[in-house]
Amino acid sequence: MKIDWAALGSVFGVSLVVTVALVGLFTLGIVGLSKRERATEQGGSATLAVSGAYACFALCAAAVGYGIYLIVA
Repeated sequence: MKIDWAALGSVFGVSLVVTVALVGLFTLGIVGLSKRERATEQGGSATLAVSGAYACFALCAAAVGYGIYLIVA
């Protein structure tokens, strides 16, 4: 049995980068929603933060959907 170490390292590297990016994107969405709560408490509006948060969550859902598509196809 021969292991292609270069391919294994490539898969590991891409998986690590995508995982960190997806977690960072989700974290930005959570931060955007927390800014909305803080702005509501102060009597303001944070429509840009909320729009950005929803965009982050939509990108996360799209990435997960694409991953499922790659597994199934």
